[in-house]
Amino acid sequence: QVQLQESGGGLVQPGGSLRLSCAASGSIVGINIMGWYRQAPGKEREGVSCISTSGGSTFFADSVKGRFTIYSDAAKNMVYLQMNNLKPADTDAYYCVTDKGFCSRATLATMMHFGSRGQGVQVTVSS
Repeated sequence: QVQLQESGGGLVQPGGSLRLSCAASGSIVGINIMGWYRQAPGKEREGVSCISTSGGSTFFADSVKGRFTIYSDAAKNMVYLQMNNLKPADTDAYYCVTDKGFCSRATLATMMHFGSRGQGVQVTVSS
């Protein structure tokens, strides 16, 4: 069992930045994909970004490309989502997920079904 703990959500004005953090603990041997998806009430879940923690490959949803960055710290079993130039449309609950395998563009469509997920953090972008 893998436990994931997110932090870093909050309220920010349009154009602002936030950094989400996710700490993995427990049975993490063999876990090599980490990522984030988001969901608001009444909306479909959207894969935001993933990273292969061993090879470093990353993928982003078109809606956040150029604004969000994902990176990991293998020594600390952490993954981070740096979100810049935030827009009201980015307002969602963000969930950290992890699994075995390899991050690819297809992962963005399947990551919300990963076996391990955090409790989520709320990001609200509003003036």
